[in-house]
Amino acid sequence: MTSTDPGKPVRTYRSARRAQSAADTRAAILDAAVRLFCEHGYGKVTVQDIARAASTAVPTVYASTGGKTAILGTLIDEATRDPIVGETIAAVDACDDPRGAIRALVHGVRVDNERYREIVRVMKDASALDQTAADFVARSDDLYRQALARAVDRVREIGALKPELTRRRAADIAWFYLGHESWHVLAVARQWTWDEAEEWLAGQLAVALLGTG
Repeated sequence: MTSTDPGKPVRTYRSARRAQSAADTRAAILDAAVRLFCEHGYGKVTVQDIARAASTAVPTVYASTGGKTAILGTLIDEATRDPIVGETIAAVDACDDPRGAIRALVHGVRVDNERYREIVRVMKDASALDQTAADFVARSDDLYRQALARAVDRVREIGALKPELTRRRAADIAWFYLGHESWHVLAVARQWTWDEAEEWLAGQLAVALLGTG
């Protein structure tokens, strides 16, 4: 090495440390935001509250994640990019049995809703107060419905879907049973276990799409 070479690893190390510090700060801000949104409601939480809870400064919050609406958009985006979505579609595609495909779909959707139940709650609260937040939620719901429609397509490919059901009608039925609201009613409001909710919804969806449980 030349006399100037040793400086390069040091700069790389410091750059990596700065990147990790920035990532840690961002994660702390997002975690604090979710906690405060759930405890106090989206409308009552300020960026100053989030900064205080994350032990950082208000300008840092804006620089790292943006304002409240941007934070919500980030939370929704991270949830929609969770690998469970692709894993669920792959599991459905691998099934040659329609009931197995429906069980795989319902299980994956259950995992997703259980994992992000706090963010779903925040989404519902925020969409009633902020049009931009409502737009974020609408786009998220569109992606959700598209994934359900893709799974319904697989049931149709197997040849088991009720013949009178159009693609759109079948996807609407899947959304009715597996949308966020159904999981909230059963597993949160009525305090069913998530296993109980998954089993019941899988049975109901099978009857609705296939004509038999």
